[in-house]
Amino acid sequence: MAMLVVITEAVPPRLRGRLAVWLLEIRAGVYVGDVNRRIREMIWEQVEALAEEGNVAMAWSSNHESGFEFQTYGENRREPIDHDGLRLVRFLPPQVN
Repeated sequence: MAMLVVITEAVPPRLRGRLAVWLLEIRAGVYVGDVNRRIREMIWEQVEALAEEGNVAMAWSSNHESGFEFQTYGENRREPIDHDGLRLVRFLPPQVN
């Protein structure tokens, strides 16, 4: 079992309801729980199927060098990158219309 945090933004109520089945919503759009890998992967499948135009970040504790891993869904100025085996986040420049 590992600590899991899911942060949602502009996702449909249906996804928020699904997340609330497995995790505790401690603030609007912020879910936490202690789940195994199989449940975490199933939750991510629900995110990919239901998030639509919203965006989601999911982080969980692991034996990785940093002590955690994460993945994201949807468009955001923060973009995960791999740097010499470490997952980091870079900021994309603001889009001007």
